[in-house]
Amino acid sequence: MEYLFNKQVEPGEVIEVAEGVLWLTMPLPFELDHINLYLIRGENGWVVIDTGIGTSTTKSLWKCIFKQLDEPIVGVIVTHLHPDHVGLAGWIADKCDVPFYMTQTEYFTARAFAAGRNGATNERDVLYYRRVGLDESMITKLTSGEGNGYSSVVSPIPISYTRLKHGMTLSLGDNEWKVMVGRGHSPEHACLYNEKKNILISGDHILPIITPNIGAYSTEPDANTLADYLDTLPQFKSLPQNTTVLPAHKLPFIGLHERVDTLIAHHHEHLRALLDACEKPRTVVELLPVMFKRKLSSRNMVFAVAECLSHLNYLLNEGCISRTLNEEGVYIFKVCEASKLAS
Repeated sequence: MEYLFNKQVEPGEVIEVAEGVLWLTMPLPFELDHINLYLIRGENGWVVIDTGIGTSTTKSLWKCIFKQLDEPIVGVIVTHLHPDHVGLAGWIADKCDVPFYMTQTEYFTARAFAAGRNGATNERDVLYYRRVGLDESMITKLTSGEGNGYSSVVSPIPISYTRLKHGMTLSLGDNEWKVMVGRGHSPEHACLYNEKKNILISGDHILPIITPNIGAYSTEPDANTLADYLDTLPQFKSLPQNTTVLPAHKLPFIGLHERVDTLIAHHHEHLRALLDACEKPRTVVELLPVMFKRKLSSRNMVFAVAECLSHLNYLLNEGCISRTLNEEGVYIFKVCEASKLAS
């Protein structure tokens, strides 16, 4: 893999990575402290690709960016529903009175998350964490929060949108961008490929250095999101090997095919390790150290549990392991005898 730059662009600045394609970053208040955003030239102006988290700091930086542009904003495209991507999409789209683009599943899921529980209890969240084997104090910590964390960092989402579909071509000015949908990290993540420029805007679906979180969360605990991810990665090897990849985190790079292969191998390595560990009956919590070597904070615990469970769901769907409930109502995973014989 070859990186096109040796450092991140500073917040409030823009770098032209190709003719009519600008790269900028916004800060994030997390361990992963930045997100890459892009501007692509459209008809009589610039189209925003992802927006950063919905904070006053990000708003101020966007206002600084707007002043640097030679033309106005003419559209907002959001790759997927996570707050660091959709956070200020509604604010920019409404402020500039421009079209707002998302895939259907991402749009309506974002609207649902923004609405919050709407009177529903947290009992299903509690059950989710209890079944993975967390202790009651941690379960209380993860489920007792008040309010809607999502809407606190996501500006109101426009009540209408333009739908992006897999395989469609989006004409923006003199350029055409093909929509390629990836699944697993989120339900219907939109990536954009421009053949003329040989550029892929990959969002979170394909990242260098780090791997996207692939989780089975309390909203759909039995989801086989890892299968979704592994099923939608190989399509990107149909693009040229020397495609310039513009990811949502870390540096732009060349080496798409190698990175796709590495990501697939990474997940299969985790699957093999979990399969070995499940020679003895294990809970999700007991299996976390197999995948994560560092100490997990309560925030990281949410992602770690979901990621471990997505891999176990994959093995369960493949018939490699069994899942039962013990007397305490905790899931127990164990290698199937048939799977042992096959190996």
